[in-house]
This record gives sequence, C-alpha cells and structure tokens, in this order.
Amino acid sequence: MFEILVSLLALAIGAGFVGALSGLGGGVFIVPALVIGAHMPMTVAIGASLISVVATSAGASVAFVRDGWTNLKVAMVLECATVTGAVTGAYLAGVIPTVILELLFALMMLQSAYFSLRKQGDDIIEHGDPLAKKLDLMGEVPDEGGRTIHYEIVHVPGGAALMVVAGLMSGLLGIGSGALKVMAMDYIMHIPLKVSSATSNFMIGVTAGAGALVFLARGDVATVIAAPVALGVTAGALLGSRILPYANVRWLRLGFVVILLLIAVEMGWRALSGI
Repeated sequence: MFEILVSLLALAIGAGFVGALSGLGGGVFIVPALVIGAHMPMTVAIGASLISVVATSAGASVAFVRDGWTNLKVAMVLECATVTGAVTGAYLAGVIPTVILELLFALMMLQSAYFSLRKQGDDIIEHGDPLAKKLDLMGEVPDEGGRTIHYEIVHVPGGAALMVVAGLMSGLLGIGSGALKVMAMDYIMHIPLKVSSATSNFMIGVTAGAGALVFLARGDVATVIAAPVALGVTAGALLGSRILPYANVRWLRLGFVVILLLIAVEMGWRALSGI
C-alpha cells in the first residue's frame, strides 16, 4: 500500500510540474498519468483530478487576485456558464461509456496542443460592446513599461457559450479546461492574455469544485487516491512555477505540444482498441 501511495505521489508531482510549466494545469496530465501509468478506471482518475484541480487553483490564484490581474467581475459572470456545464458534464461522466470519455480526452489534448501553438500576445479593445459596459466588465492592466492600459470587452454571449463547453469538458474529463477558458476570453472577448490566464486560473477551481461535488455524491472519489494526488499536483505546480521564469518558453511550448500529441494518440488508441 505504501508503495502505491508513493507512486501516486510521484505521478502527481510530475503532472503538476508539467502542468505549471505549460500553463495548462495539472488536470490535463494527471488523468492520463492515472489511467495509463497507474491503470485506474477513467471515472476514478477524473474524480481525483477534479479534487487536485481545486487545490492547485486555490493556491495559484491568490497571487493573481492580490496583484490585480484577475478580473473578478468577468469571472463571476462567466462562472454561471462554466458551473452549469461542469455539473452537467460530471453527471454525464457517470453514464457515458469509458471509450467515449477516452476519445473526448484525446480530442481535448489535440485542442490544447493547437492552442499552445497559437497562443500569442494581447489585442487591446478600447471600445466594448453595450452588454459588457452594462455589466461593468472593463478593467486596467500595466504594460511592459509600467503604464496603466484600460481595456474593454466584446462578445460576452459568445464567450459564455464557449465557457459552457469548457465546463462540460471539465466535468466530463476532470480537467480545468484552461485552454478553452483562455480561448473564450482571449480570442472571442479580446481580454488581454495575462488577464485571461489569471482569470481562468481563478475560475478553474470553482468549475472543478462544482463537478467534484457530483463525483463525491456518486461515490466516485476515492480519498486514498485523491489525497496524495492533490498533494502531489500542488507540490509539482509550486515547483514548476519557480522554475518557469528561467525556462526557455519557446522550447517548452514545443515540448509540451509533443507530450500532448503523444497523450492524444495513447488515449485514442486505448479507446479504439478497447484496452
């Protein structure tokens, strides 16, 4: 039993470390680590992953909120969409066949790889749409020179629609769906990238928490697995965040794209071959 716990802790530390360096979160890597490396059932891996996502998001988002990078108004508005999707996805995860979940996970890995390659700089919007103005969703961020830049937001309904999908994938697959959240805020709503990432980090924990409650109620969260996984992912994420400032971002991004593609191939093969 001790050896199993140590192995789970090691897998979780590795997943959290890679997740922090990639900016995609540990959930993207902990599910395949548990399914492929520890040979656990998909639903058990998803339940443990959701608990770990809550833990890491709570720790990582504190600094972003304190430093003013997180747009809390945007987070509160969009969480209505993501929580709805997460609860629906968590419920469906208990009835959808494992083969479908594995195929969906493979597709999400491909989407994350694509997003990692496309991730670019900011596109500041100076005049938002009427709905964003009515909800007072605009904000301010410092630029590289330390000057304050005012930004506004557009296409709130379109961003919310993609947030429902992000929440659905989070509840179904046990991932934070950070790539989809950032895509909704960055590409659709044109929120500055750093604000999108910080706000997504805050939202990930709330979204995962909603899905985790459904898994807990259904009895799909094994505490003996979830506890070391949450501790390991948190430790790995903290370690990764300390190393990230000294890493070569370009090579990191290429390396993670390769890892994501390999995971997609493995999960897709498991689904199609019935392993």
